[in-house]
Amino acid sequence: MQTFQQINPEDFNHSPFRIIGKEWMLVTAEKDGRANSMTASWGGLGVMWQKNVSFVVIRKSRFTKEFVDAADTFSLTFFDRKQYGKMLGYMGTVSGRDEDKIAKFALTVSHRNGTPYFEEANKVIICKKMFCQPLTPDHFLSDSIDTEFYKDKDYHDLYISEVTDILAR
Repeated sequence: MQTFQQINPEDFNHSPFRIIGKEWMLVTAEKDGRANSMTASWGGLGVMWQKNVSFVVIRKSRFTKEFVDAADTFSLTFFDRKQYGKMLGYMGTVSGRDEDKIAKFALTVSHRNGTPYFEEANKVIICKKMFCQPLTPDHFLSDSIDTEFYKDKDYHDLYISEVTDILAR
């Protein structure tokens, strides 16, 4: 397997619309020595407060949220969708409360400065949390957001995190 190389954020020439929205990513954090991960297809990359950042939303009901909240950092890992599509689908529908999803797919957990990520990925973004705020219906400017995406009132929290490292094969 080809090793990861650190790349400069300005040289990360991958469309976030494609890699996040179409190919999906795993959000992974560690708590009490255990990693947990979930699939996400909402989020973004950009610049905020003069830093390169990621924007990630996690529903309050997700088990992975406990891990992200307990850690200072987390990773976003991107995979070849053709090879890992089944795994990405599963990691987004089955809770880590119920089983060890990482072991089920024999994913190899590595660490970058204490932050877990997966060796099988082709791109990794290491994120340091800077901001977290609940998304609430009183701030939605369109009524359709609440009725279309939050019928069960399981709202997301928005995390803005500094991108500290980008690794790619």
